[in-house]
Amino acid sequence: MRVLAGAAAALVVVSGLVLAPAWPAVASSGGGSCDPYVDGTVIPVPCSSGGSAGGAGSPGAGTVSSTCTVTTLDEAQVENLGLSWPPPRGNHWALMVCGGSGDTGPQVFLVRNGTGAPPVTPAQLLVVALGELRLPYLQPATAPPRGTDGLVGLPEWFWVPAGKWYARSVTVTAGPVWATVTAAPVGLTIQPGAGLSPVSCAGPGSAYNRRRSAAEQHTDCSYTYLRPSAGLSANAYQASVTVIWRVSWTGSGGAGGVLDGSLAVRVGLTISVAQAEALVTGQ
Repeated sequence: MRVLAGAAAALVVVSGLVLAPAWPAVASSGGGSCDPYVDGTVIPVPCSSGGSAGGAGSPGAGTVSSTCTVTTLDEAQVENLGLSWPPPRGNHWALMVCGGSGDTGPQVFLVRNGTGAPPVTPAQLLVVALGELRLPYLQPATAPPRGTDGLVGLPEWFWVPAGKWYARSVTVTAGPVWATVTAAPVGLTIQPGAGLSPVSCAGPGSAYNRRRSAAEQHTDCSYTYLRPSAGLSANAYQASVTVIWRVSWTGSGGAGGVLDGSLAVRVGLTISVAQAEALVTGQ
């Protein structure tokens, strides 16, 4: 196996099987925060405007798999990467390349000789899996619908369509060693805007059915504005809906745990609210 010239800048060097991640900054165009915690360290997870990991739109397509290969490096390859040769006594250099589309890049490991242990651990593959994970900005639906004025004193409904509400997961394997990271949406937080107190609800919220009367329907994901939006910036409430994700992982040998129980991905929206007018008719 030949190491490409210039690849050293893209490599993550691992000494003694302890990963030292070199993560790029996350551009959070939707205002979200995709930063789970791993052992007290913030690990950025890129957000995307697509509907799912891999860009698919169904629950079955929310799973991505990636296979890694680990190869021992010879003297010429190690020197080409600018690493020390010979390696420290009792160790050898190895390169791991994964077949996914994440941002981790190839990784170089300093592996102890003669231990019989695999040169990759589930925790190291977890970092690769996190680099492959993509959390979408789930656009909420509203009732009244976007572009239509709500009314003072009447609830504004918010929900995420059921077809977009499912877990995203990535599995990375290297021989018998594997790690799976899963992000599952668990609830919504509605920020009404204008400094008003937020409202939270479990699940994706209830879709409003126009064919049924308001009295026949109920939702926990709504907000009732008591004042019109006239006079505010753009004559609208600068609101947002945040999807809360639970990020966890499992790995070979019983590894795993919760990385972040409340990872927030926020989507901004404007809500126009008009003053309800009473209609008076003559007798």
